[in-house]
Amino acid sequence: MSLTPPRRYWLTGASNGIGAALAEEILKTGAHLAVSSRSAAPMKILSLRYPGQVLVVAGDLTNSQTVREIGEQIAKDWGSLDTLILNAGTCEYVDAKQFDSSIVEHVVRTNLLASSYCIEAALPLLRAGTAPHLVGVASSVTYLPLPRAEAHGASKPGLRYLFESLRTDLRCEGIDVTVVSPGFVDTPLSAKNDFSIPLSWPVDKAARHLFDQLKNRPPVIALPGMFMATLWPLSKMPDSVKLTIGKRIVRRNPPIMDLP
Repeated sequence: MSLTPPRRYWLTGASNGIGAALAEEILKTGAHLAVSSRSAAPMKILSLRYPGQVLVVAGDLTNSQTVREIGEQIAKDWGSLDTLILNAGTCEYVDAKQFDSSIVEHVVRTNLLASSYCIEAALPLLRAGTAPHLVGVASSVTYLPLPRAEAHGASKPGLRYLFESLRTDLRCEGIDVTVVSPGFVDTPLSAKNDFSIPLSWPVDKAARHLFDQLKNRPPVIALPGMFMATLWPLSKMPDSVKLTIGKRIVRRNPPIMDLP
């Protein structure tokens, strides 16, 4: 009797937060997992805990040549790919009184362009895979413009549109596309915020829910659902109300740089 080969995943932003917790959920199933992050150290530790299951492909995903080399490494080691989960991202806050376009450039490059580089590298591998699945982590907060969120809020709708358009184009090839819309989750990045986090989920709970939902391959996964249920009506409020709400969660600290 033939055994079903383990499913092969490529997960970006795997060294901390939702990515690190999601990597654990994936590996518990016996799947093989290629993990990307700027820092290789946490992922090498992961590979020691799950011998034979982890392929460490560290690097700066904002560098298109680095991403091509990662794709070539996965092709060399595995030959194909079944699921790509684009989770890597960053958040920096803009001060409109001293507007700095380099902040917008950095966030868009990290959240949107790097994802497109990964998609380019992964699509040939997904086409050779089994029941291929393309997953992108966008953001729920893009439905409600908030103060100082110009850079983050500009990049994530672009990512959402990229994936939703790809869903249409890739359907005929049998490649499913899922957009994840997380609200506030307790991660190292969100821990630096100096405002209260409404309806926040622990990172382990978020990762378990996400992995469980991915089995059904829905077009969209929103977590936590209650956050989306609250956010959507707010997006329809007058601008004066949005400003009042936004001021309550505005950052005063310098911009947050992306984590390794």
